[in-house]
Amino acid sequence: MKRSLLLGWISLFGIWVSAQEDPVVMRINGKEIPRSEFEYSYRRHVDGEGEKLSPKEYAELFIQAKLKVEASRAAGLDTTSAFRKQQEAYRTKLLRSYLPGSQEMDGNARILYQKMKGNVRNGQVQVQQIFKYLPQTITSRHLQEEQARMDSIYQVIQNQPSIDFTSLVDRFSDDKRCVWIENLQTTSEFEDVAFSLAKGEISKPFFTPEGLHILQVVDRKEVSAYEIVSDSLLNRLRRQPLDKGTEAIVEQLKKEYQYVPNTEALEELLQKGETDRTLFTVNGQTYTGEMFKWFASSHPQAVKRQLNGFIAKSLLDYENRHVEKKHPELRYTLQEYAEKCLVAEITRQKVDLPAVNDRAGLATYFKFHSSDYRWEHPRYKGVVLHCVDKKTAKQAKKLLKKVPEKEWEDILRKTFNTSGDEKIKIEQGIFADGDNKYIDKLVFKKGGFESVMSYPFTIVAGKKQKGPDDYREVIEQVRKDYRNYLNAYWERELEESGKVEINQEVLKTVNNN
Repeated sequence: MKRSLLLGWISLFGIWVSAQEDPVVMRINGKEIPRSEFEYSYRRHVDGEGEKLSPKEYAELFIQAKLKVEASRAAGLDTTSAFRKQQEAYRTKLLRSYLPGSQEMDGNARILYQKMKGNVRNGQVQVQQIFKYLPQTITSRHLQEEQARMDSIYQVIQNQPSIDFTSLVDRFSDDKRCVWIENLQTTSEFEDVAFSLAKGEISKPFFTPEGLHILQVVDRKEVSAYEIVSDSLLNRLRRQPLDKGTEAIVEQLKKEYQYVPNTEALEELLQKGETDRTLFTVNGQTYTGEMFKWFASSHPQAVKRQLNGFIAKSLLDYENRHVEKKHPELRYTLQEYAEKCLVAEITRQKVDLPAVNDRAGLATYFKFHSSDYRWEHPRYKGVVLHCVDKKTAKQAKKLLKKVPEKEWEDILRKTFNTSGDEKIKIEQGIFADGDNKYIDKLVFKKGGFESVMSYPFTIVAGKKQKGPDDYREVIEQVRKDYRNYLNAYWERELEESGKVEINQEVLKTVNNN
């Protein structure tokens, strides 16, 4: 690692470091690391690991991790959709705890969760349906026609129980989706039927405010753990009318972010249900009637409730986007998580996968380190043969001299145990002193044994060894050691190719804050 502690660079730091609130403590491949970032990481490490490392000692680990992050970015791992989704999910969950009223919202969500568990409509059901949309202006004649059509489809289902319901959905339904639903997600009429059906059961035709339905339950799930459903519960609560606690939060955010309403546009919206004008601004950012229209399309309520919900969501979303500026430590928490994920993935690709799958590498490593796997005491690698007579024992021993060891057991069974009359019992493996009483007596000259009934002649074939012949005999230990070797080699490569500059004067100040 090229650690250029340049005197000129340090002296320049000496001139202006004292004037900086957050001086640069090091540069890694040209990227500046402020002292606050290093301090945050150092304290997290000490608090989490409990290791008594000085800032100078920890700097070695910090630099090593940063070099791996740079390698992962160079490989494009930070651009994958999986990585981005993972980061967004973590950010959403983390930011929730920083938003105003988060504890109150979480408490309300837990109350809703308990109600769900006690409700007859608990869990989730997966449904598909034959659905006919019925407009509010439909005539009675057309209504009767649609009802008769649905009744005839249901009669076909009744007469042909084995009929493919999905094919009927494809032919006749205005909604061809197969979806999971839970309590309070759709209309009560729809949920009454969905939650009353068993898996695979099909309903009679029924009405909801949307139209006519014939419903099939495809699958059912019990209520998931709170941690899994908390996001959906919180989103559901946000769609409900504002409670007093949320109203207070919204009023607080209006003051903090300079909410300025356009009274005329708001009145126009409440009277006509729409407007093209700017409704309000938040810190100068405009929120228009068109934006409200998109919000209202997914929140079917009275216009005034929709407007209150839109204002609240706009302010909470604005707070969400700017919360990192109010809480600087949050930025480092998010960065730390992202970098841990990147390090884990690049390490998996560079080290973990080869350590498991690189057979040639494992064999070569074992060949050059075979002495590391020698046993404390010699072992016997071979077979114990219990034979019906002396002739069979002699033939078996002679046969084994002509066959590779890995084929011994197979050839013995095919030669002596194929006619249903088992002439030999076979025990093959690697035996340490004390593992097998027959090996103990015949090889290690210890103890004794009684012959197996009906197999009075016991012999052994094989050899004593100081260690294993093949890495597969100790594969888990070899994989572990090979992984450590690959990791050390890779880290050395990163150090030699990386350029690191440390400002020792700034590093010395880390403990002083």
